[in-house]
Amino acid sequence: MKKKMINLVQNPNFKWLAIVLVLLVALAIPGYSWMKADNHARAERRKSLLSPVIMIPGSSATTERFNQLVKQLNQNTPTKHSVLKIKVSTNGTLSYSGKINKTDNEPFIIVGFENNHDGYSNIKKQASWFDQAFYALSESYKFNNFKAFGHSNGGLIWTYWLEHYYSHYSDEIKIKRLMTLGTPYNFGEKNINHKTQMLEDFIKNKGKLPKNLIVYSLSGGKNYESDGIVPEASVAAGKYIFQNQVKSYTAMTVTGVEADHSDLPQNKQVIKVIKQYLLEPRRLSEPQNTGQAKEKGNNRGRQK
Repeated sequence: MKKKMINLVQNPNFKWLAIVLVLLVALAIPGYSWMKADNHARAERRKSLLSPVIMIPGSSATTERFNQLVKQLNQNTPTKHSVLKIKVSTNGTLSYSGKINKTDNEPFIIVGFENNHDGYSNIKKQASWFDQAFYALSESYKFNNFKAFGHSNGGLIWTYWLEHYYSHYSDEIKIKRLMTLGTPYNFGEKNINHKTQMLEDFIKNKGKLPKNLIVYSLSGGKNYESDGIVPEASVAAGKYIFQNQVKSYTAMTVTGVEADHSDLPQNKQVIKVIKQYLLEPRRLSEPQNTGQAKEKGNNRGRQK
């Protein structure tokens, strides 16, 4: 018997079998550890009460763009929204300022870019940079839902990201609502028959948008044609992207004082609309109305 065991050990096939078994055990241990950690992370995300509002400013704007907006939103609220700001460099490095308070389930997260220039090619780059920030946020804070806000080109970045990147997260993280403000879906074009390449691409990829998304598109009514910078027809072109693709699409025009493009984030009517439609109702402590915000439509089937 002893001789047989010696012969078995000396058998080349036995040696290879032993090596394979050792490798399988070596691979199984870290695999089990990873699976255990992954299951823990999924459970942690499912139980999370965090529902941040993630904001993206427009071209040439920094993470400080929404300071006045945040200040007004934090007035007359029982619990203040904490603020975390992230600047994404061109090499993907993230720079943080501010923090999310442990007791705050609806913080504001503002994401800006080192390269914040205009143009469709830059919109694509900024969407990619934003995705790096979003991934880092999702891993750090384990939220399972969020709301989105974009002013001007910030709305374009959101739209491109939703069509090209959101599917990587959609199984675990739900985007509840998207609100865009003065977003030029057709850039400076006043005639919808003259579609820019960006708008054509948005329309071509609209089938990738999340079906349960609620979208609000706000435009400024400084005059009958534009908010002073973005043509009203360009903002209205958003219906060709979202209508009949998402759960609901609502267009509104804000008129009166501070209805021009640069003042829209501080406009009192915009503040009321954000409180009423974007934030969670339990945060509110004052009667809500939209003032001079005129609602144009609010369902998937209606044509604007």
